Amino acid sequence: MAGATVAPAMAAPPEEAALRFALRAPEDVLAFLVFWMLAVTVFLQFFTRYVLNNSLPWTEEGARYLLIAVAFLGGGLAVRRRAHIAVEFVHNYLPLGASNAVLLVADLVCIGFYAYAAWLAWLMVGLMGTQQMAVIDLPMSWLYAAVLAGLCVMALRSVQSAWLRFQLRRR
Repeated sequence: MAGATVAPAMAAPPEEAALRFALRAPEDVLAFLVFWMLAVTVFLQFFTRYVLNNSLPWTEEGARYLLIAVAFLGGGLAVRRRAHIAVEFVHNYLPLGASNAVLLVADLVCIGFYAYAAWLAWLMVGLMGTQQMAVIDLPMSWLYAAVLAGLCVMALRSVQSAWLRFQLRRR
């Protein structure tokens, strides 16, 4: 490996600047709003249960579903910022070209996973169309639609990441 350029362990890829935003992407704003809805719901649950000693029945179910929604909607933000958990040991010690190839393959595997999971979520939206939530008078398909939206954003952001890595390989 004499003369080979090794990818630095903690250096951000040069194309990451094209992906980095601070609450500017639509998925950021949506995840941010759902997160604050979750925070208000959990506070309301705490306040009514422990201060008023009379819990609102919908807050527990609402908090559970909002947590699921914020996890999937926030996943798009994590994919765009490349913040998901990854094993970085191997590609950090590979030459730069090989490291980019490994990361490109990882992006392609993620695209396949997100697309398949989105297809399954699409099926669940159809199956749960008339199923109502236990306490809240809304269809369960709304929750699965949030999961579907999050998975679609993750897939699209992975496609964007793979395309940028592919462009980097061609240089």
